[in-house]
Amino acid sequence: MIVDSNQRWTEKRESRRPAGEVIVTSEYDVARIGPKVAKAFVKLHHYSGTCSSTSHCYGLYRHGTLVGAAVYGATCSTNAHRAVFGDVLDQKQAVTLGRLVLIDEVPGNGESWFVARTFRKLREAGVVAVESCADPQPRQSTDGRIVHHGHVGTVYSALNGRYVGKTNPASLWLLPNGVVYSNKASGKLARGEQGREYAGSVLTDWGADPLHDGEDPLAWLRYWRPRLTRTFRHHGNHRYLWCLDKRRAREVLDHKPDLAYPKLDLHHTITP
Repeated sequence: MIVDSNQRWTEKRESRRPAGEVIVTSEYDVARIGPKVAKAFVKLHHYSGTCSSTSHCYGLYRHGTLVGAAVYGATCSTNAHRAVFGDVLDQKQAVTLGRLVLIDEVPGNGESWFVARTFRKLREAGVVAVESCADPQPRQSTDGRIVHHGHVGTVYSALNGRYVGKTNPASLWLLPNGVVYSNKASGKLARGEQGREYAGSVLTDWGADPLHDGEDPLAWLRYWRPRLTRTFRHHGNHRYLWCLDKRRAREVLDHKPDLAYPKLDLHHTITP
């Protein structure tokens, strides 16, 4: 069920804080953090145990303790970048908010306050535009435990993001714990690219035989992936855009639709 609240993660357990809660801003600081710190925090707390591209990483601190992280990076491919930003901006000028993770002690509006301050820092670093997506589809593990309830991007509408509609539907591969085994990971493994070792280790952790030297990685993938994952039809994420440089807002955003924000779905159920 998707509710009017903000998502939190603590050691991979999802919780919710009422969207109207207000943080005491004097207790918090926002600072740039290193990729290793950001990845460790995200992997500890986010249910997926994975972190996205880390070109720009920021931490939310309460009295010196890290309680949140926002990780920005390039879009997943050149084609994906062009689909969102066209040829107006290069991949350093336009980034994606790949992970936003706050632990459950942070009050409801902590997300919007935190992200707004990271936007300021991104602008100072030369970033012109930001994309982020909200995943509305719940997912569960094979034992029936809900690992992701779904959300429509309440924090993004609070930040006046331009809602431009949904991403394309896609068929996903879900591991037994409900985490997506991404097509990007599959591609790296099949093509022998950097990151293939990790992509292979995900499946061996779930019982696949190790991929031996000289073995065809594509054949190995085609054998083990359907045995260790289940298919899941995803109907698209909600996509939001921001232009951080007001002088370029028309150039960056006007080629995209400006749609009404998606409404909360109080009757959304998990579907395969």
